[in-house]
Amino acid sequence: MIYKIKIIQRIHACPAECGVILSKNRRLNHCCKILTALVIGALFLLPSTGQAVSLELPVDCDMGKICSIQNYFDRDPGPEYRDYTCGFLSYNDHRGTDFRVPDMVAMWKGVAVISAAPGVVRAIRDGMSDINVKIVGIHAVKGREAGNAVVIVHDGGWETQYSHMLRGSVLVKPGDRVVTGQRLGLIGMSGRTEFPHLDFQVRFNGKAVDPFVGVTDKTGCGFVEKPLWSQKALAYLSYIPSGLLGAGFTSAIPDAKSARRGGHRAKSLPRNAAAIIFWIDVYGVQSGDKEVMRIVGPDHKVLLEKNNFLQKNQAQRFRYVGKRLRSGFPRQGVYRGDYFLIRKTSRGEQVVIKATRSVVIR
Repeated sequence: MIYKIKIIQRIHACPAECGVILSKNRRLNHCCKILTALVIGALFLLPSTGQAVSLELPVDCDMGKICSIQNYFDRDPGPEYRDYTCGFLSYNDHRGTDFRVPDMVAMWKGVAVISAAPGVVRAIRDGMSDINVKIVGIHAVKGREAGNAVVIVHDGGWETQYSHMLRGSVLVKPGDRVVTGQRLGLIGMSGRTEFPHLDFQVRFNGKAVDPFVGVTDKTGCGFVEKPLWSQKALAYLSYIPSGLLGAGFTSAIPDAKSARRGGHRAKSLPRNAAAIIFWIDVYGVQSGDKEVMRIVGPDHKVLLEKNNFLQKNQAQRFRYVGKRLRSGFPRQGVYRGDYFLIRKTSRGEQVVIKATRSVVIR
């Protein structure tokens, strides 16, 4: 890439030099024109894409245990959406990869956003509040949909963008040179978003690129050209179509908003509680999946069980089951909540999500 830049500079310099020499030596002028023509021809033989950027993880987080990918780059060219595996973990015209934390509790603990490759900071934004766009409305973030963000320019026409960061967490400024793995800020919930995550975008010469597929003119899904991720990063980026975000017990009817902020997670309940309720929060459920939820008492007897076949795909699903207790709990001890998401596959039925939580009744 450096060689290419030097050649371009020579092309621009040569005609000027020839103009000065022209009156003194027409033979040198002729040679300069020939050299210019040869160099221009050589440029057409150089690769048009140059050296592909090699990307490391843009988050300092345990993938699969704490962080997960909620949405991938939309590979469908039409009004529908598909991720690179032809799954539905995306949304229409999404041009990034969403690295999410399970809830606000994890967000406030702090999960670092880090540079995926060396480069120079081109632009930043900070100071926007971390709040669900459903509450403030889309109009409140118009023109600032990315929220608190950092844009980094890399060699060869590459650029990465890190969006929806935590207010006040951005640690770099325009012009700063950063290295791979350098801390840029924290995952947040600013801009146009409904859950805490990092929207990581990659661009080559201004065009959005799916880092799981690589540079290509082909549209659609189900193929990979050359991923931009390093081999080290790919080892942490296995495709997980469905996963658990949270689960817990409560004695009051739970709602997703408060549960995702850390509520409804009782470790114990009094024996005279009016109800026992078990809730779950999951992502990537699919039409036809079977859902099983149950509460098991300290005597290992099932207090409550509900089975349900899902009728549609859902990017995120919050559900609970419970039982009213007119006279309180029949006995003290440890009560257990179980959740299973069962999917039909080519290898038969498989449990794709399993979660267990417990609560002590005193």
